[in-house]
Amino acid sequence: MTEFLAITGGRVVPVSGEPIENGTVVVTDGVISAVGGPETPVPDDARVVDATGSWVLPGFIEAHGHLGVHEGGEGWSGDDTNEMTDPNGARFRALDGIDIEEVGFRDALRGGVTTAVIKPGSGNPIGGRTVAIKTWGGRTVDEQVLSLDVSVKSALGENPKRVYGDKKQTPSTRLGVAAVLREAFVNARNYSEKRAAAATKGEPFDRDLTHETLADVLDGRLAWDQHCHRHDDIATAIRIAEEFGYRLVVNHGTEGHKIADVLAEKDIPVIFGPMLTSRSKVELRDRGIGNLALIAAAGVKVAITTDHPVVPIEQLRLQAILAVREGLPAKTALEALTVNPASILGLEARVGALEVGRDADIVVWSGDPLAIDSDVQHAFISGRPVVEPAAGDDEAPRIVDRWERFGRSSWIR
Repeated sequence: MTEFLAITGGRVVPVSGEPIENGTVVVTDGVISAVGGPETPVPDDARVVDATGSWVLPGFIEAHGHLGVHEGGEGWSGDDTNEMTDPNGARFRALDGIDIEEVGFRDALRGGVTTAVIKPGSGNPIGGRTVAIKTWGGRTVDEQVLSLDVSVKSALGENPKRVYGDKKQTPSTRLGVAAVLREAFVNARNYSEKRAAAATKGEPFDRDLTHETLADVLDGRLAWDQHCHRHDDIATAIRIAEEFGYRLVVNHGTEGHKIADVLAEKDIPVIFGPMLTSRSKVELRDRGIGNLALIAAAGVKVAITTDHPVVPIEQLRLQAILAVREGLPAKTALEALTVNPASILGLEARVGALEVGRDADIVVWSGDPLAIDSDVQHAFISGRPVVEPAAGDDEAPRIVDRWERFGRSSWIR
């Protein structure tokens, strides 16, 4: 049976287009089927949500986080972020370490975050495959997967240098980290050539999951998410990407403002943040929230990250608010939470804007989400309610039990 949802009367902000006053969003079976003004037809049997006086936006996207693989309040037992036993961890998958009952998923919903790209940590030069998931709604994480084919996480700079230097093995310097990346890509290219030759001859071929993953990077099926803070590490990331021809995305980009013109000329996007941190290591000496405005002003496509749990995921929009205070245009700030991370990571067919054909991941805010006193009133993922209004004026909005749609209540609280 076809299910309809209509959100009416609010200020609809598609992000990819101009805001619509007294707008209407119609959803059919979890997909946006119409976006328009008050004249937009609403199916007779639709569930209607009156958003008068509210703002209606696409759900926000956390473009770089460790939600579910680094569980809040669980200590070492809940930390599966880094498999720091092999500098080349391309075969590792963040998906295999995600616990969807982590409290951070509820925090994400309270912050209007409906999609998160989960990544391995930065202890290895090559950390592993990332995954894009919805932040609610499945019995298992597999039912929340948006895309398995997003990117591979890699790290330059202090972290891998420290981890393996302490073990007295390669890599212990920036030179060594770069060498690990180059050797890995050379091996992957050789693997691809041998695999193609074996297929042509009809000969058996032994699979290697590490080489296969990096071959997908070289073939353009996966982006390369490069953890780097210092400008010289960003330059190294660009150098290696150009040597091997893969699609580079700079993650963190703390000193990206120093070479923002270079990033713009080469059309390299930056997932910037986290912003609400101390100068806890040398690479963060020149950190500054205003650096994001400088990078964006140069013409670089930017997204914003909390790097959850470094900054709690519900503070994603707070970082955007602070960036606006430091000079980032409000329009760019909203784009950095929605359409930009979607396009940077190849998710734009599904999420990131209120457009016909995209998933109905919609959040109704009490006001402008870039105003500090606005909060989430309703949230929908694929048209299903995940946050509903409070029963009383003094109560917080209710997060819908993930098991309600399956006809039973959760035994986990």
